[in-house]
Formats: sequence, structure tokens, C-alpha cells
Amino acid sequence: MTDRPTPRFRFPRSAPLLALAALLAAVLGLASPAQAQLQLRIGGGNFQPLPIAVAEFGGDPSLGGLISGVVTNDLRRSGYFTPLEKARFPENPPFDAAPNFEKWRATGVQGLVTGRVVRDAGGRLKVEFRLWDVTSGQQMIGQQYATDPANARRAGHLISDQAYTKITGLGPWFDSRIAFVDETGPKENRRKRLMVMDQDGANVRAITTGEMSIVAPRYSPSTQDIAFMAQAAGHQPRVQVINLETGSRQAFGSVDSMSASPRFSPDGRRLVMSVQQGGNADIVTMDLASKAQKPITSGLAIDTSPTYSPDGSQIIFESDRGGSQQVYVMGADGSNPHRITFGTGSASQPAWSPRGDLIAYTRQRNGGFAICVAKPDGTGERVLTEGFHNEGPSFSPNGQYVVFFRDPGGSGGGKLFMVDITGHVEQPVPTPSYASDPTWSPLLGAR
Repeated sequence: MTDRPTPRFRFPRSAPLLALAALLAAVLGLASPAQAQLQLRIGGGNFQPLPIAVAEFGGDPSLGGLISGVVTNDLRRSGYFTPLEKARFPENPPFDAAPNFEKWRATGVQGLVTGRVVRDAGGRLKVEFRLWDVTSGQQMIGQQYATDPANARRAGHLISDQAYTKITGLGPWFDSRIAFVDETGPKENRRKRLMVMDQDGANVRAITTGEMSIVAPRYSPSTQDIAFMAQAAGHQPRVQVINLETGSRQAFGSVDSMSASPRFSPDGRRLVMSVQQGGNADIVTMDLASKAQKPITSGLAIDTSPTYSPDGSQIIFESDRGGSQQVYVMGADGSNPHRITFGTGSASQPAWSPRGDLIAYTRQRNGGFAICVAKPDGTGERVLTEGFHNEGPSFSPNGQYVVFFRDPGGSGGGKLFMVDITGHVEQPVPTPSYASDPTWSPLLGAR
């Protein structure tokens, strides 16, 4: 057996939320994947999830069951896999030998994940897994992770990403987090706190205490920061940025004007946001180091919800300059602004996919709210989900899913959901209470 180490993932240790030990991955040269053909093609009217089995990981029984459970749940929630129920498993396959493929084929599964979790003398974990193509009887991938037991769930997400990416050809997304506004209390006086959790709803942490009402948080694509609009009683709403590693917070914008809808530039060094003075709102950019502001729109319209393209060359935003809220695009310096959404109703809250191929937005028409996607020039609009009060789209790190919130009205509150860009998959995203304004983080290992 030969091990080829890959670069370590580094995470801050000072903040409890992000205190993750480094993970070391190494390819296991145990079987040749050259003949493996297992692949799932997404899209099309006859799409069917791929049947797969995730065997309970051997070794440490408590952590093995935890990690295999995380992998099973991740793959099921993606909508692209149907995990086999444990009661139908034909065997408990040993990790150091090939499974009995004939028995597994009889269950109808096409893929199989096996694994093992062991502790070393110092108490650290070695988590190993293999992904098998049941039809061909070939190993597709084998890998191991060394980590602290506290990071067992995260090891499961990394395994899920490996299996998902190998079979679908799409980028990873399970090793990520979602920040959102947690809403508690009576509807007329909600306490709105910033919270962060794993993308599957685990490890929820409150980032603010509720002393200020939080709206529209957004992750930085390159730093440990989240920007949001905060309002304290008797004060104008202002943009703030909180660092998740240190807990430090900074306010931006003038105390005499309302600043809202902050978004980071791709390099994390600038903010673009909306600043309201009088009856209009203009979009400005701000250098985070110097706090120097530069207006990039002007006029009598309300321009808001700006978002950079992944390469930083363009900005999409919403404006009522044409008479109703619609989505516009312009150069990052404010040049050549032009409308890209047309048709019935209004369009607002645009978000740019990390892949750069799509934008998502909320379309309001005929009393309903739809989450839509279109190409960056506005063509090819597709409705992903439609109903009452769907809002706040944000893309997953691989651009394949959109998280949003749905508020049914009445005395209740919003809940988070995610939908894939084909519109075939829609899943609830668990939160402790009512929730709104979700924002998806980049992959944790990419920061």
C-alpha cells in the first residue's frame, strides 16, 4: 500500500464554531478504478436517483455508525441517490476485502460505500472509505482522513463529497455551512439572530444574541467574515461585518443614512451595498481596509441587492428604475446598466452562481412567489419552485442547489428549503425555529 498525502486543510482554532483540526487525505492504492463506469447523468424528464448502499463503517462502533449515517443522509438529501435500507443489506462487508458483488447486485444497488473508523494511541481517528461500482465489481475511489473525534461528522461530509463528485461529475458541496436569520417570539416582535450551521442542519451556533435585528447575511467567498444589515432600536439600519474566527464586528456606512444588502467582492476585500438617502437608494462599493466609498449608481430609483459575478467583472442588482422591481446587470464600475428580466410580475433578490452560468432570483406574480434561474443575460428563465412567499435564494458551493426560505403567512414564520437547478429535487433544511435569509458558505476546505 502506498499513501500520497494531499495538502492539509487549515482552520482557525480560536473560535468554537470553526475549531476544526486539520484533515489529512491520502489515496489508498488498493484496487484499480480503471474499469469503473458508474456515472449518474443529472437532468432530463426521465431522471431517476441512483440506488446506492452505505454499509455501516467498521472499527469504532459508535463513530462508525455516526459517520456512515452522515454519508447516507447526505446522499439521500442530494436527491440524486436512493440509499438502500439497512434491513435489505445482504452482508456486512469487510473493509479489507472486496464485497460479494453478486449479493449486492441482487438488491438493485449500483454503488456501495464501505468504511472503517479506528483510533490511534493518541486518540485521533483514522477514517477510511471505499466507493465500489457494484455492476463492474471495481473500486472507484479509496481515501483516508486523520482527524480529531470531534470532527467525525465533518469526515462524513468529506466522504459524501468524494462519492457524489465521482458519480455525478459535479463539484462538492456537503462540506459547507449555511448562515441564516433565526426568528423567535411573536410575529409582531420577532427576535432575529444570526446563526450558522452545517448544511444538513447540525452543529447550530448563534453568532449574535438578538440585541439587534439581523437581515440579509452574506458569507465572504474568501475570508471568515459574514456581512449583514443590523438595526438597533432607535437607530438607522447599518451594514456590519463579523469575523467568525475572532468574533470582532465592524459597522460600515454613515450613521445618517441606511445601508443595506451587503455583498462581498470575490476576493473579500470590498463590499458592494445599497445606501439610502431621502427617497432613493444608490449602490456603492467600499474598500474594507480604508472604508473608502465609491457610488456606482445614481438617480431617483431604488437600486439594491447588488451581487458580484464570480470573476468580479459585473454586478447584478434589483431596481425600480423601469417602474417595477426588476433585475439589472452592469459593469463592476457601474458602466452599461441594462435590464435582464422581463415578462409578468417583478424580479428581485438576485444571486450569482459560483459557476457563473446562472443567476437565481425571486419572481413575484399573480399573488405567488417563485424561485427562478436564468442565464446571466436573462434568457432561459426557469421556475424551480413556486408558491406563497418563497424568497432569498443563495447558491450552494457547486452551483447545483439553491437554498431559500418559504413563509406560509399567518402567525407562523419562515422555514428553509433547498431546490436543485433542474427543479426535480426540493428538500427542507432543518433549523431550530423559524428561519429566513439563508446564505451558503464556500467549501470549508477552500478557505
